[in-house]
Amino acid sequence: MAFLKHIWNRWQNLLHDEKLKHKIYVIIFESDTPMGKLFDVALIGFIVLSILVVVAESIKSWDAVIGPYLRVSEYVFTFFFTLEYVLRLYCSPKPRKYAFSFFGIVDLLATLPLYIGWLFGTARYLLVIRTFRLIRVFRIFKLFNYLNEGNFLLRSLVFSSRKIIVFFLFVLILVTSIGTLMYMIEGQRSGTSFNNIPNSIYWAIVTMTTVGYGDITPETPLGRFLSAIVMLLGYTIIAVPTGIVSASMIQEHRRRVALKCPHCGKDGHEDEAAYCKYCGGKLVN
Repeated sequence: MAFLKHIWNRWQNLLHDEKLKHKIYVIIFESDTPMGKLFDVALIGFIVLSILVVVAESIKSWDAVIGPYLRVSEYVFTFFFTLEYVLRLYCSPKPRKYAFSFFGIVDLLATLPLYIGWLFGTARYLLVIRTFRLIRVFRIFKLFNYLNEGNFLLRSLVFSSRKIIVFFLFVLILVTSIGTLMYMIEGQRSGTSFNNIPNSIYWAIVTMTTVGYGDITPETPLGRFLSAIVMLLGYTIIAVPTGIVSASMIQEHRRRVALKCPHCGKDGHEDEAAYCKYCGGKLVN
């Protein structure tokens, strides 16, 4: 009993050891220290290798030769990513915020497939488990943590997400209206592919996105005129999301420039950065 109590006390001390949490936080979340850089390099290496393992597993002819080695590698990768996820939760000042963030969810997805296989090991669930194992490809998104430009683009997309959603709804209404109009024009002909509104909407989407498969084409003069209008309209619509994201990227760049180090005067720091990545001085957010 005394031994269990001793273990419990050690566990509680470990959970509330703020000094240890800070050391782990600097290694995992900061990249300005030698240990932090080493951790980042190791993590990137594990991510790339784990993705290569997923690709190799999809090649059936390789399974007889290197299949066992790939499965052992998956155990190693899962253990590493699980440990990383637990440590991030442990040292994060706001564990819940991290757990429900984009990268927190990606980190969790990177560990799930193997455990799903353990929990649902019944043969009839094997096919479903195989599909879950494809979740490992999501590990590639963890690379955005270490690509400043990728992180910059991601923040710009998040910042402009509401505008993009409104634009998407507008395009959805537009293709529905155009598809219905084309059905009214072409749908009365015998043997036409525009024999229902869903097919006509499909044609409108393919035409407006300038893909142009050609599997459904109008034959009446009025239908071809409308098709030409939709194709020209598609070129103008495609440019709109680019403008929205570009404007957001400009605003994000200006915000980053505004966050300057009070010691060396350099800018370009991340929102969560506590120390300057150039001189190591403490930032004032």
